[in-house]
Amino acid sequence: MTSWVGVRSTATPSQIDAVARAVRTTPIIDNHAHPLLKQEALGKHPLISITTEATGEAIDAATTSLPHLRGVRQLAQVLKCGYTWEAVVAAIEQRRLDSPDDWAAQCLTGIETILLDDGLDDADDAYTWDEHRDFTRSGCKRIVRIEKVATELINKYGAMTWVSEETSRFDEFLIEFRAVISEAMENSDVAGFKSIICYRTGLGISRLPDEVWTPGVFLEIMEQYKYTSQNSFRLEHTALNNFIVHETAKVIRESPHGKKPIQFHTGLGDNDITLSKASPSLLQEFIREYPDVPIVLLHAGYPFTREAGYLASVYENVYVDFGEVFPCVSQDGQERIVRQLLELCPWSKILWSTDGGRFPETYLLAVMQMREVLETVLCEYVRKGHMGWRAAIELVKDVLFRNSNKLYRLGLEFSQLEEESDVELGPYLTDAEMLQVFLRGQVQPDFVRICWNDFTATPRMRMVPFRKFMALLNEGKSTDIGIAKAALGLLQNDKLIPEVTPVGEYRLHPDFSSLKKGPVEGHISMYAEFREKSGARVPLCPRSLLQRAVELGVENGLTFIFGFEIEFVLLERMDGKHPERYGTLSTDGHAWSVSRNFADPKISKLLRDMVSELDDMGIHVEQIHTESANGQFELILPPLPPVEAVDTLLHTRDVMNALATAAGYRMTLHPKPFSNMCGTAAHAHMSISSPNGSKPEVYESFYAGILKHLRAITAFTYSNPASFERLSDGTWCGGRWVTWGTQNRETALRKVEDSHWEFKSLDGIANPYFAIGALLMAGIQLGVVAKEKLIWGDCEIDPALLTENDRKELNVTQMLPLSVEEALKALKEDEEFVELMGPELVQFYINVKQSELNMLGKMGDKERREWIMERY
Repeated sequence: MTSWVGVRSTATPSQIDAVARAVRTTPIIDNHAHPLLKQEALGKHPLISITTEATGEAIDAATTSLPHLRGVRQLAQVLKCGYTWEAVVAAIEQRRLDSPDDWAAQCLTGIETILLDDGLDDADDAYTWDEHRDFTRSGCKRIVRIEKVATELINKYGAMTWVSEETSRFDEFLIEFRAVISEAMENSDVAGFKSIICYRTGLGISRLPDEVWTPGVFLEIMEQYKYTSQNSFRLEHTALNNFIVHETAKVIRESPHGKKPIQFHTGLGDNDITLSKASPSLLQEFIREYPDVPIVLLHAGYPFTREAGYLASVYENVYVDFGEVFPCVSQDGQERIVRQLLELCPWSKILWSTDGGRFPETYLLAVMQMREVLETVLCEYVRKGHMGWRAAIELVKDVLFRNSNKLYRLGLEFSQLEEESDVELGPYLTDAEMLQVFLRGQVQPDFVRICWNDFTATPRMRMVPFRKFMALLNEGKSTDIGIAKAALGLLQNDKLIPEVTPVGEYRLHPDFSSLKKGPVEGHISMYAEFREKSGARVPLCPRSLLQRAVELGVENGLTFIFGFEIEFVLLERMDGKHPERYGTLSTDGHAWSVSRNFADPKISKLLRDMVSELDDMGIHVEQIHTESANGQFELILPPLPPVEAVDTLLHTRDVMNALATAAGYRMTLHPKPFSNMCGTAAHAHMSISSPNGSKPEVYESFYAGILKHLRAITAFTYSNPASFERLSDGTWCGGRWVTWGTQNRETALRKVEDSHWEFKSLDGIANPYFAIGALLMAGIQLGVVAKEKLIWGDCEIDPALLTENDRKELNVTQMLPLSVEEALKALKEDEEFVELMGPELVQFYINVKQSELNMLGKMGDKERREWIMERY
């Protein structure tokens, strides 16, 4: 019985380090940059321009700017020279003399490919777009600047001796312009187009082209060529500039070869720009006119960043790039820009670029500063609980690589950077280093536990002496443990189910992100996944199933947080003379949330030790109180992303059990320890943490998917005959009916607020990886993706009390299974859900459960009750 006031992160140091590692080692698709100058042309431009948009006499003042001072410091670190601008310039000049290509390649370290706008005026001084492949891991591509195309054609037509009608000249120009754009659409070396209309007439492009005035403007330009020696001109005529952009968009829209994006310069630039006309919000009418033409807003629109983020969030065809502000804006400013973009813009719509050009140092500083800022912002978000660490890693990969790869249809394979270079990307944390970070300030442990939860929900582990474990890590050897494939077919008494054989071996692969102290002094623990020797996932692995469900969510733009309520019962251990092994705890008037139950100093100390020990592990208990049955208590865990939440749940249970045993008690999760008292559950609170999670059309479909397949899901959440001893109406256990209700604790799903719902049909002897994985699989794929409708009405009373007419109106027509056998039958019959979970896993699970039922069926009620209490 809890509600969440907010999200508090318990991200471990190793999880934070995993985010940092992703930022430092994810390859970059630079979706917008300019060519590098050849060695002989470098001296034509001032090197000081690498951190400023200023030109002319204004550039000298850049030495007193924060971007310049930061650039000097970072370049000095890489060049290993003095921390002055003069020392940096001298060191760069020496690199140019020694090996200019090697220095350029070093500056571009970590860049997979560059999409190059080769429309600069000094093209003859620069490398061609194709020659940049020497500096990147993959070949580069072109971005066609449309104003340059138009200008070259206008120069061509102006220089011609025109013999036909003057009025046809514009038509000929237009035909040829469209032909060039069409040819670029078919050219695999062209990734997209770019417009610099922002510099010329501003971004206030009319929604429709001006077809009346534009031909006249063109003819006026042609007239200028008659009476002057002019052989080139600057395209800055509003009607003509707008017309060219519109024609490009029309060619893209009509092309049978797919859609290539148009990039628009927005926001800051040199003093040739009119800043008031540079806001991306001025493009809104144009965006609406071409909803199927991809549009990329360059440079975060800075200082109009929020406007750029807004446009990308509300228009499907709009993306926002946050290049150029690195390194032309201070570090604080860059962090604000990233935060402002993420305020409302989905990260699936965000791209990154260096906007590098001329000097390789522009690429170097852009990459260094972006990684530094992204690490700062994302690690802070993870620490504060704004996002899970796995989600942060996905964001990094999407923004730096996958989004551009998809948008520009590059077809590149993602391959993490594996080696450091002279350009410092920060430490590449090995498992040994992650462990060292975790142990910082702690006493060296004696043992490392490698843990898993099997098909019977039995907690199992292998234990390795710490000395041996560290030797393996330091020698670069695998810490995976070989384990017989038959291990997943073990019952609680170590009897094998008939379907398994002694042949074959899996590898037990520890996940260092799950590291925790305990559960007893001198031990540290982490959870593992079953892998094949090749490293491939094992379809039968419970933890891998949940991880697969999380990835399914990410693929569909959904992330989640889960929090568990641990209901448990403390039992007295009886001596051998007593007919029962465990007895009811002797307490005075034990009842729900009463204070007298904490008067017993032994119990009070035990509960305090539980909370204190967990807090020391980084697991911060939200609440603890008595429940209704004798010796029954509830401890509430904080919300976390799904895999971390389940790992934390299992860590917590181990610690609580160890402390209870040390205090002389037996702690049990038996769903119905006393036939005449309240049962014991493991309610799960869940909510959709991605930005769209609060939308009813998203979360209602998610929970509709769960309700539609709840009878099958029950096979994983009520997995033992004892589970169904608890299942009843009128006991606040979630009831027997497939339905939901707002703040209704008699329904299987209780809506708390928006996407935050509580799942009540779950107890402590279910494997939580299977249970939460099943909920997510059904909710995501069979709910959100399938656009399932929430056909069940909001049940406002105990569903057992509904009339027949009420049931029809609310669609409360199905009941939960009343036994494990019935639940397994419902699971087998739900073919859609079985296919999603994996037929091999489902059949193996059914085999284990049937063997378990045969074993338990031979026991009497008393023997079975104590047998379960011994193990759960």
